[in-house]
Amino acid sequence: MRKLTVLCWLLASLVSYPVTADEQQNFQQQSKAAIQEFATTLKGALVSAIKAGGPTEAIQVCNQVAPTIAASLSKKYGFDIARTSLKVRNPNNKADCWEQTVLLQFEDRKQAGEAINMLTFSEEINRDDSQELRMMKAIPTGEVCLKCHGSNIAEPVQATLDKLYPDDQATGFSLGDIRGAFTIRKATQQ
Repeated sequence: MRKLTVLCWLLASLVSYPVTADEQQNFQQQSKAAIQEFATTLKGALVSAIKAGGPTEAIQVCNQVAPTIAASLSKKYGFDIARTSLKVRNPNNKADCWEQTVLLQFEDRKQAGEAINMLTFSEEINRDDSQELRMMKAIPTGEVCLKCHGSNIAEPVQATLDKLYPDDQATGFSLGDIRGAFTIRKATQQ
């Protein structure tokens, strides 16, 4: 997979070129605000669900509420915002070639000692007749995340995961791992 991702990265970098500093700065500021709002809103919904019914209820939030939050924020900010990972739970969140490359770079940067909360990457991509600005920010695995994403998942939680996500890959994480990333894409004028 790493070879395919490197190939995708090389192809993307051949057709990338920088936007103006103002455009890039504006995009990054809006992206950071959108990511912060997504993370805060989702975390609040997850905490409420866990208090109300435990981790099984939190799975329902990720399944039903998270996509609604993403759609609402995408509309509000005028770009697509989502979550992705190298090990997805929801197949609709599968990382594209560019996202896979960035996630692997995040892993390398983490191994080199960079803090997960500092792992972001942004660039402009120019492909065929389209241009877009892209940004990603890593999502760390916290203690509460391990109830649904760890190695020792309780049976009722696992049963709910199996029912909602039969092809689930998003388990086996440890505290402090990169669980995935928020990802943003915005079409620009060429």
